[in-house]
Amino acid sequence: MAGSVEANVALMRTAFETLERGDVDACAKMLTEDFLANLPGLPEPLQGREIWEAGTRSMLEGFPDLRVGIEDIFGAGDKVAVRLRFSGTHTGPFQGVPATHRRVSFTSIEMYRIAGDKIAEEWVSPDMMGLMRQLSEPA
Repeated sequence: MAGSVEANVALMRTAFETLERGDVDACAKMLTEDFLANLPGLPEPLQGREIWEAGTRSMLEGFPDLRVGIEDIFGAGDKVAVRLRFSGTHTGPFQGVPATHRRVSFTSIEMYRIAGDKIAEEWVSPDMMGLMRQLSEPA
């Protein structure tokens, strides 16, 4: 079953459920040691679990009640595509913005490559402009 499209989709569902519980350490164990993160605006991917962990911890610091809703998920070969809706309350600093205590919601389109039973690579495209707009709008 490992490596099948169904197993890959199940792995990603488990990863997002684990993230929603805030268990960053358990999520990091689902990544390969040489995990690659392809982020918008960067010419080359970032490598290593610690890169993913740092970004995730930053997000959870800003939005401790972060919820991750899977709106669409499907797989083909060793890839899984996901359309997500993140929501939470901005109660901690995030990207240089002090806590606003606002509820926010934003989407992300993401693709993952699975190697064996681990997540080996991600391509993420979160709506950061929409998120930051929600944090900076006048009350």
